[in-house]
Amino acid sequence: MPIYNAPVRDMLFAFYELNDGEYLQQLPGFEDVDSETVLAVLEEAGKFAREQLLPINRNGDEEGCQWNDGRVTTPEGFKEAYAAFIEAGWNSIAFDPKYGGQGLPKSLHLMVDEMLSSTNMSFSLYPGLTYGAWTSLEAYASDEIKDICFPKLAEGVWSGSMCLTEPQCGTDLGLLRTKAEPLDDGGYSITGTKIFITAGDHDLTENIIHLVLARAPDAPEGIKGISLFAVPKMTINGDGTLGEPNNLGCGSIEHKMGLKASSTCVMNFDGARGWLVGEQHKGMRAMFKMMNSERLAVGIQGLGIAEAAYQNAVDYARERLQGRSPRGRKLPDKPADPLTEHPDVRRMLLTIRAYTEGSRALCVRIAQLLDIANKSRDQAERRQAEGLVALLTPVIKAFCSDIGFEMATLGQQIYGGHGYVREHGMEQFVRDARIAQIYEGVNGVQAMDLVERKLPMNDGKLIQLFLSPVQDYVNDKRGDERLAEFTGPLDVAARHLKSAAVTIMESAIEDPAEPGAAAVDFLRLFGLTALAYEWARAAEIGLRNSVGEEAVYYKAKVRTARFFMQRILPQTGSLLAAISAGSASVMDFDDQAW
Repeated sequence: MPIYNAPVRDMLFAFYELNDGEYLQQLPGFEDVDSETVLAVLEEAGKFAREQLLPINRNGDEEGCQWNDGRVTTPEGFKEAYAAFIEAGWNSIAFDPKYGGQGLPKSLHLMVDEMLSSTNMSFSLYPGLTYGAWTSLEAYASDEIKDICFPKLAEGVWSGSMCLTEPQCGTDLGLLRTKAEPLDDGGYSITGTKIFITAGDHDLTENIIHLVLARAPDAPEGIKGISLFAVPKMTINGDGTLGEPNNLGCGSIEHKMGLKASSTCVMNFDGARGWLVGEQHKGMRAMFKMMNSERLAVGIQGLGIAEAAYQNAVDYARERLQGRSPRGRKLPDKPADPLTEHPDVRRMLLTIRAYTEGSRALCVRIAQLLDIANKSRDQAERRQAEGLVALLTPVIKAFCSDIGFEMATLGQQIYGGHGYVREHGMEQFVRDARIAQIYEGVNGVQAMDLVERKLPMNDGKLIQLFLSPVQDYVNDKRGDERLAEFTGPLDVAARHLKSAAVTIMESAIEDPAEPGAAAVDFLRLFGLTALAYEWARAAEIGLRNSVGEEAVYYKAKVRTARFFMQRILPQTGSLLAAISAGSASVMDFDDQAW
């Protein structure tokens, strides 16, 4: 069975040393979230994930969810683990205290989510969808809906799902056909079929609140005619108790490459009763609240898998004896030296480490900005935080999920043949990580969102919310010779990113295919530059603390930063070259030649 130890020390580094976790205590509702509280939450969450979720991960993969007579059952041990999860209060840590939640910062919630993803990604989706539904309902639902649903969602006895995709429409939701007919009592009757619905049905909770996109009568064509509805699995009586089953059901579950303990359902709505959420014909605005929350969560899933792959690959490489070190025998009394002595294995381990710790730092920073956007009393501060979160959400989702899959395969590679068989669990990491690049909007679409929507925003000024602090940091540290090996490459990467942005925006005027042709390369370039900013600042902190009790930890930060700058970040040059080449080689291929 794979091992796991929560990276609490590195999480604290990202939360407090790289980012200003203490500032969050100045935000309303977070006054009591001091360092002792944060440490206690992280340590206890790590213990729960290791002791309760990791042991059932492989069994969940092998048994999978089962569908019989229209009902879905989760694998052995999942109901007990979920009951322990909600009993310990993990479900409610970021929910509003008004309804029974704990009201902790999203940035702390995010770090707990990483632990769940590392130990049991399938399990993490059930409470993850509940939190996503909460965010949408909190922003747009009526007080009546909140009063009915929120206490049960916070308690964890009800859960949530997101019902968007239909057989004929995935990315293009303008093709959606599900209908919503108004009822005399103010509710709606929902009819249609949704596919690929994560946690659409299961046996962990007594009720599921489905957030369903549908068209009301006389709705305009396309995406502007979509409304959002809250549709419960079980009808709800006026006093909040459960009534009869609603007119909906799970028609089947998908048989998938990975995440087999997470139910992926075909959901049939046959005149199911529901409530309108927000305004009619403005459902996409309400649903995007949930979708953006889930996109950040998907990025965390990639990070969690990368961390798990790293820990297990290091453990194996330390113990596995193969060949001799190129620098001479390290274990002369043994028949061979550990894999950690071989340059290429070290390259792979450092690559996983650099991407994982850099991504964690970036994700924590964005999550803290989300806390500021939600809580700050300063409107200017809120707007700036909202802008950065909007800009970087597609980067977090796509870049971190790409990294999750790539790092899982690197970890598997370190095991050699043993990584391809089930015994060590590495192949499950690879299979589970793959979906994160696909759901919540495939990564190519995330890249298109970045270049076609976010890049032109505010006449192209939105990206300066990211680039300006980077350039200010480089300028401020320009005279520090110890930092030159980190700030120099960061400066180059930032210039590459700015040049690529200008190239795309200027080329798009004459060639509308240019943004799409450049999108994936641009997002990767953005992600690498964002990590370089985190690593330069991490190296500065590491250099200041290279002596003392934690010298080993801080020296490792400096050396990992150096590896990132020298061996990974140079990719930005080739990405810029690809972007600058334009769309011709992509678009001029003869369609008849496919």
